[in-house]
Amino acid sequence: MLKKILIKEVYLPIIYVLIALIIYGLLCKIINKVLVMNKRTKIKKEVQIKREQTIINLFKSILKYIIAIITILAILNVYGVKTTSIIASLGIAGAIIGLAFQDTLKNLLSGIAIIFDNHYMQGDVVTINGFRGEVIDLGLQTTKIKSYTGEVMIINNSMITSVINHSMYDTVLYLEIPVSKSVAIDTWEKILNNVNKEMLKLKDVKDIKLLGIEKLNANNYIYKVEIDCKPESHFQISRDFLGYLKKEYDKKDIKVPGEYLEIVNK
Repeated sequence: MLKKILIKEVYLPIIYVLIALIIYGLLCKIINKVLVMNKRTKIKKEVQIKREQTIINLFKSILKYIIAIITILAILNVYGVKTTSIIASLGIAGAIIGLAFQDTLKNLLSGIAIIFDNHYMQGDVVTINGFRGEVIDLGLQTTKIKSYTGEVMIINNSMITSVINHSMYDTVLYLEIPVSKSVAIDTWEKILNNVNKEMLKLKDVKDIKLLGIEKLNANNYIYKVEIDCKPESHFQISRDFLGYLKKEYDKKDIKVPGEYLEIVNK
């Protein structure tokens, strides 16, 4: 009899842990399949997919804790611990834990609010409390942000007081291009049209508008161009534009004016 009890106390906890791992693995696979289906839906925007990925990561985290608690209670029951009394006393314990772990609960609630209010998601470029970088991890307790120079800021979710999300909407890039007065406006706009044809082939460029002459100076005029592009792509887009423009200048044997090209990002 004693031998049977001992065997029961050995193999049942192992079985419960294995069952818990299998259930967690299966549920994660189901969640991942749902995400893959969402990615294949062309109607969905990239920002929606990113938000779903963040929410799914949250659900996985919560699911892990729930399965772990249930498994622990089942194992305690094997060893004769009255889990019903434990569950009944969770209310009182919850109040005590709530007082002892106020900061943890604040971080938890703040993390849930950030995700469901769509403040930012994993992969977004944000400025949080004055620190700018890419969100590399959004957890229930903390947010990790990596700057372009490699520094990683880890901040408690409850400590986040201000957020600027640079990835939420498309970027509008304005280019103010100095053009020599010796270049006729018709010739200049033909050059721009050639540049625009190449620019529109780029995956991050959505639309280009020729706004016209912005200023008239003594030796040149300033021509303004508006480019709609994906978030955080404006630096590369401006470099690509200058590259194509230089090629057109070389074809037409046009000298680049002494003034600098002004780039305005809004």
